[in-house]
Amino acid sequence: MAFLAIDIADRLAWVTIQRPEKLNALNNDVLKELEQAFADLEQDERVGAVILTGAGEKAFVAGADIAELKSLDTASARVQALRGQAVFQRIESMPKPVIAAVNGFALGGGCELALACHIRVASENAKFGLPEVSLGIIPGYGGTQRLPRLVGKGVALDLILSGEMLPAADALRAGLVSRVFPLADLKAGAEKLARTILSRGPLALRSALAAVNEGIEMPQDQGLQYEAALFGLLAATQDMQEGMGAFLEKRAAQFKGL
Repeated sequence: MAFLAIDIADRLAWVTIQRPEKLNALNNDVLKELEQAFADLEQDERVGAVILTGAGEKAFVAGADIAELKSLDTASARVQALRGQAVFQRIESMPKPVIAAVNGFALGGGCELALACHIRVASENAKFGLPEVSLGIIPGYGGTQRLPRLVGKGVALDLILSGEMLPAADALRAGLVSRVFPLADLKAGAEKLARTILSRGPLALRSALAAVNEGIEMPQDQGLQYEAALFGLLAATQDMQEGMGAFLEKRAAQFKGL
C-alpha cells in the first residue's frame, strides 16, 4: 500500500498513515487503502487488536485533502461524505478493538477518524478539532454524530461551531480521549493498553464491543436485553470456564476463543 504501513506482531497490528509531507491528510487514495486494510485485518486470524496512528511527530491526520474537496459540487460532495462515512463505519464496526494513538494534530477528517476508533489515546502535543465551518462546510465523515455521543451535545457544539482546537489535556477532561502520554511514550503506552486488552477473552471482547456499539443506539431497556443475551451466550463458552477457573486457581488465564 502506498500510504499505509501495516506491521503485525504477536496478535497486534499497527496501521500507520504515511503522508508526512501533507501531515497525513486524507485523500481518496488513503480512504481506499484504509477500507481495504481494515477489511483484511478483520479477517486476519493473526490479529486480535489494531493500533492506528500517523507518521511523524506533528500529526495523526491533519484533515481531509482540501484540494480534492474544493472541486466538489452538491452531488459529488454528498457522495464523498457517504464514502468517508462508510470507511469510518467499517472501522467502528470492527469486531476487534481499534485504538487511535493520536500523535499530533487530529483535525477535520482526522478527528473524525479518531472518533471512529473504539479507544483514543493521545500524546501531550495532540490537538483535536473540527474546523470545517471555517471552510464554509460541516464535518461530513461522522463528526456531527459521533462527537455528541461521546462528549455530549454542548461540548460537541462548542467544538463544531467554533472550529477551535482542543489540546490533549482538555480532550482528556472532556472524555474525548482516555489517556494522555508524553510524545516519546505514546507508542509504548498504546501498545501496553493493547496488550492488556489482548490478554482478555477474545469472545468476551467481541461481545463487549457489540454490546456497547449496538446497544448505545437502542433504548436502554432493549440494550439491557441485548447485554443479557450476550452474557448468556458467553456462559456456554470454554473461555468462560477457563477465565473463571483461572481466577479461582490464582493463575493467568489461557483463552482460546472457544
